[in-house]
Amino acid sequence: MAHYLFHDERGELDMQVHELTTERDAQRITEFYLSSSSFDDQRHTPGELEHFRNAPLLSLTQRNHWHWFIENEAGEIIAVTSCKENEHQSGGYLWDYLAVHRDYRRHGFAKVLFQALETFSREAGGRYILTYTCDLPEYQPIQKMFRANGFELIGTYPNYYYEGEARLAFYKPLIEDK
Repeated sequence: MAHYLFHDERGELDMQVHELTTERDAQRITEFYLSSSSFDDQRHTPGELEHFRNAPLLSLTQRNHWHWFIENEAGEIIAVTSCKENEHQSGGYLWDYLAVHRDYRRHGFAKVLFQALETFSREAGGRYILTYTCDLPEYQPIQKMFRANGFELIGTYPNYYYEGEARLAFYKPLIEDK
């Protein structure tokens, strides 16, 4: 569990990032992912729906899959992110989903979750973080966040999600080239 001091226009808030460790919290994350407040684009693919329903709980039994979340003052989950080590277990990390409740956006929660994920990946000896998003206009804010945090666009997969919706792949090295 990590603590972050957060500054906004109203003053300082103590923001606590929780690592997923219980089945109850896995269910709460699933409920958040599937809520209408988590993602602007609600046209989830069948694979995304399967992921949202199963991945949080499965991650409790997988040694290389993690979720982190932030709660509001009422104990409701308002932001979630996750990552996995690559299937080769060679120090590459896949930054999976990032969702912030629509009522809590533009307050730095996504940035704090990314900082927790990046710190974890570095401390685990990670070599890079790979992530992706869709090319639709709804995803421009996350693309901007990726670039602002040192990610480079490395590829496009046309018609990946649905016809006319490409997948954009972003990469960030965690160790400097020698």
